[in-house]
Amino acid sequence: MAKDDFVQANEESVIRLLLIEDDADWTKAVTAYLEREPDMRIVGAAANDEEALRLADSVVFDVALIDIQLTGSRLDGIGIAMELHERTAAKLIMLTSLNDERVMTDAFKAGALQYLEKTRFKELPHAIRAARYHSAPMDALLKELARLQREEQLQRLTAAEREVFELIEAGHTQRQIEKMLFKAESTLKNQVNKMLKKLGARSSKEAVAKVKRGGLQRHQRPKDQG
Repeated sequence: MAKDDFVQANEESVIRLLLIEDDADWTKAVTAYLEREPDMRIVGAAANDEEALRLADSVVFDVALIDIQLTGSRLDGIGIAMELHERTAAKLIMLTSLNDERVMTDAFKAGALQYLEKTRFKELPHAIRAARYHSAPMDALLKELARLQREEQLQRLTAAEREVFELIEAGHTQRQIEKMLFKAESTLKNQVNKMLKKLGARSSKEAVAKVKRGGLQRHQRPKDQG
């Protein structure tokens, strides 16, 4: 192998990391710790949701490390994870100082592959490599979790309402659905209104997005968390 090929191969094996953390000291420490690993590189660091989403659109990264508790952000870590899961194919690892079962469940619903307490930071290199190269089993579990969450929400609908929802989800307009199902405009509107009420949504677009996210809402960081 030529030297240039060797360098290129090494570059391709590097795991590119996006770090989302509001504690500057912790960011500095974990960056130094992870960059001791020959196959890891921090390609971006964000202290809030706006910086995180801007970086997500401008840098290429393989794994995102996301602090669940973020001060000064519109979205907390769960909300950011939801956005990244929809925007990128990167693997997500949630970092926290809390051991909260509900928050842990929400993290996985948002698309995270791993949930790690910060006191276990020495496990990060292994967790990162597992997320990058051996995520298939967890991906399968998350896919099944998403399917179950979808069914849990849609079971509230009648068969006719579900048929309408799935056509809306597929991108069909109301006029197209009227023709496809041979329904009068008033009948379809009535079914849509009932569907929205059962799903707790104000619009068809919101209903589709809510079901897709497993019922999770993009929410702000709770005020009682530090």
